[in-house]
Amino acid sequence: MTQANGAVGSRSRANRRAFLRNGIGVAGALTVSAGVLGNGLSAFAKEQQEGPEEHSGNLTKGDAALLRFAAAAEILETDFWVQYNELGGVPNTSEVPGGSGSPAYTAALQNLDADMAQYIHDNTDDEFTHQNFLNAYLASKGAETVNLERFRTLPGSNASGSSGKLRLTNLMQLTLDTSWWTRYRSDSRNPDLDPNSVFPQAVPDLNKGQFTAIPRTDADLTPADHIQAIANTAAFHFPTIEQGGNSLYPSMAQRATSVEVLRILISIGPTETMHFQTWSDKAGNAVSQPLAPLTDPTNGLTFPDLNAARFGGETFQTNLIMPEPCPFLNRNLPICSIIRPTETKGIAMGVVKFLTEMGLFIGQSPAFFQFLSDLAEDADEAQREF
Repeated sequence: MTQANGAVGSRSRANRRAFLRNGIGVAGALTVSAGVLGNGLSAFAKEQQEGPEEHSGNLTKGDAALLRFAAAAEILETDFWVQYNELGGVPNTSEVPGGSGSPAYTAALQNLDADMAQYIHDNTDDEFTHQNFLNAYLASKGAETVNLERFRTLPGSNASGSSGKLRLTNLMQLTLDTSWWTRYRSDSRNPDLDPNSVFPQAVPDLNKGQFTAIPRTDADLTPADHIQAIANTAAFHFPTIEQGGNSLYPSMAQRATSVEVLRILISIGPTETMHFQTWSDKAGNAVSQPLAPLTDPTNGLTFPDLNAARFGGETFQTNLIMPEPCPFLNRNLPICSIIRPTETKGIAMGVVKFLTEMGLFIGQSPAFFQFLSDLAEDADEAQREF
């Protein structure tokens, strides 16, 4: 996998091992008992003398790799949800600290739903708990954990209300694949059975350029249609991201060996589905009357009215937030309402590619892409052991 701002080349496990041992999770965010940390770190020290591979402790190598990739994904999710919460959620709380809010951005989000600020806050809190739990569980089993603090180098928003901290992710140059909208409304195609299918984009413009989902400076707060288009971009980014987790967890669960690791994956995964369904509903409000159609006067980004006759049928209907039944496993069986895709081959590397092409990592270093690619490759190599 390559990226213009950071090519991923050959694997460099030694550097990754040293980095994995550097800490656990987002600095200051992970709270684990001293006993758990002591046991985990002593196991790491022992492994440093024993062999070159990441230490898996009491877990199989594959299970540890699956959980480490999940932890990395949750740390990245937490990072961008914190940015949303600082400007448009419920900031400065004990659950999700940081930021003081942007009234104009918050108001634009509330045009989509009056409860948007609370939903953003709750989603952010969920991601914190996911990253903290996964790293704590790895440590409790004597397995190496994940720390991405070395890569916290990206500037965030300079708008009033932002904490101004450095970030792991970039929300200001997004290119969004909104084909999930039509994929989940299709009753005849499933990407697991139809891997070459092309599903139409709900908002074609979002897939053609680079757009900000948060105000970059206070200059983005006007004119009104501009800040509304930024809020609408966020509204589509939310479900675009969460549908990725929606597929990731059941796909990885099929490779787990331990029943307990399986339980973790199938317990966290459904919360991503709850997020996806919630945000699908809110995105629908951005592409239906009275907000749609809307065109950003500064860049031409257009959000169409998807209920208009020219789009047609259930494929684009905005009040549908439950997946249409579709073919599953093989076409000789009846159609079934399911999460899709859930093909497990290459799922982790697919997530890295998906997030990279979105623009979420624009500005990151080659070392970041190498590290994330290595974690994904290890997760994809995991095999269920009997």
